[in-house]
Amino acid sequence: MSDTKIKKQEEPWQGGVAKNITFIVTKDCQLACKYCYLVGKNEKERMSWETAKAAIDYVLDREEEFPQESVVWDFIGGEPFLEIDLIDRICDYIKTELYRRDHHWFDSYRFSFSTNGINYDSEKVQRFINKNLSHLSIGITIDGTRRKHDLNRIWKGSGPERGSYDDVVRNIPLWLEQFPGGGTKVTISSADIPYIKESVLHLYGLGIHEVNINVVFEDVWKEGDDRLFEDQLMELADAIIDGGWYESCSCSFFSENIGKPLDPELENQNWCGAGMMLAVDAAGNFYPCTRFAAYSLRSKKPLIIGNVRDGIDQDKLRPFLTLDRLTQSPQKCIDCEVASGCAWCQGENYDAADTDTIYQRSTAICLMHKARVRANNYYWNKLFRKLELEGKKEEYEKNKPEANASLTC
Repeated sequence: MSDTKIKKQEEPWQGGVAKNITFIVTKDCQLACKYCYLVGKNEKERMSWETAKAAIDYVLDREEEFPQESVVWDFIGGEPFLEIDLIDRICDYIKTELYRRDHHWFDSYRFSFSTNGINYDSEKVQRFINKNLSHLSIGITIDGTRRKHDLNRIWKGSGPERGSYDDVVRNIPLWLEQFPGGGTKVTISSADIPYIKESVLHLYGLGIHEVNINVVFEDVWKEGDDRLFEDQLMELADAIIDGGWYESCSCSFFSENIGKPLDPELENQNWCGAGMMLAVDAAGNFYPCTRFAAYSLRSKKPLIIGNVRDGIDQDKLRPFLTLDRLTQSPQKCIDCEVASGCAWCQGENYDAADTDTIYQRSTAICLMHKARVRANNYYWNKLFRKLELEGKKEEYEKNKPEANASLTC
C-alpha cells in the first residue's frame, strides 16, 4: 500500500473547549444494560418544556458568565430520542434565541446525542436530523459482535433476556450515510473482556472507522482480568497492524501519549470536566455533571449546585473549579511511572469515596490501565517496525497530529 496515512481519531469539535450544557430529558430507556451507571432509570421523570425553557433563558441571559466561544447542547437520558418532540422544540427555541439576542454562540453551537440507536430511523427523529444536520453530532452505541452486544445491552422488562443487536445494527448504514465519520463508544466490563478483539474488528467491518472504547470506572474487576485484557489488546494490535486496519481506522485503546511519568507541576490539571460543564434535570436542578444526579449514584446523595429558579450557587460550584490531580490522587498515582492517560470519573470518585468528598480518587482501574500501557508498547513498537521496513516511518512522523485521543469516560 502506498501513501500510507495512519488513521487517527478526530479532534474534538472546537478543540474540546466549548461549554457543555446537558439536558437530562428523560430517565427512561428501552434497554436495561447490565453495566449502565444510571442505577435510577425510570419512566416518570421527564423534563417539561417549562423547565427546559427556564434553563435556556438562565444561560442566555448571562452571556458574560458563559464566555466560551462555542457551546455544545447535549441531550441524554435514559434514551434521549424518546423525547424527540421536546428536543425538537428546545433546539428550535435555542436557534431562535441565539439569533434574536445576537448571541456570540450564534452559528457556533452543536447539538450532541449519544443514542442506543433503536428508534434512529423513526420519522420524527429523521425529520429532526434533516433539519439540524449541519449542527449535529450523534453517536450510536453498539458494543461489537452480536455476542458481545447482547451480553449486556438487553431490552428491559420481565421474561427471558432479549438482546438489542439486531434492533441497532439495522440503523448503522443510515447513520453512517448521514455521519460518515461517526464513531461509536464501546464499554468494557469484566464479562466483556474475551470479546474485545472480535468486536472492534466487527465494528470496522460495519464501516465504523472510529471506535472509542473504555473500561468502566466502577470496581467490577476480578483477579486476572488485567492479564486477559492485555492479551486481548495484543491480539487486537496484531489484527489491526497485520490486516492494515491502521490505515483507515482508529481505536482509542491505542495512543502514543499514555504510559509515561507525569510532572505534577506541569501536568496537574483535572482529568474530568465536572464543574466546567453544566447539567439540568427534570426538576430544574443544576449539577456540575450528570454523574452527580441522583439516578447516577449508588450510595451518595445528589450533589446539586443550584436550579433554574435561583441560579448557580457559586459556593457549591467552587470546589469543582479547584480540582486537580494532586488534590485528589493518592501518592502511588502521583509517583506512578505510567501515570499518563490513566483516567478517572469525578462522579465515580464521589460515589466510591469513604465520605461525601470529591477529593478522593477511585483507583479501581489501576491494573487495567497498566495492562493497556503494556499492550500499547507492543502495538507501537510493532507498527513502527513495520513502517520502518516499508520506508514509511518518516511520512508518519511528518503527518501525525500533536496528540492522540486516550481513554475517556
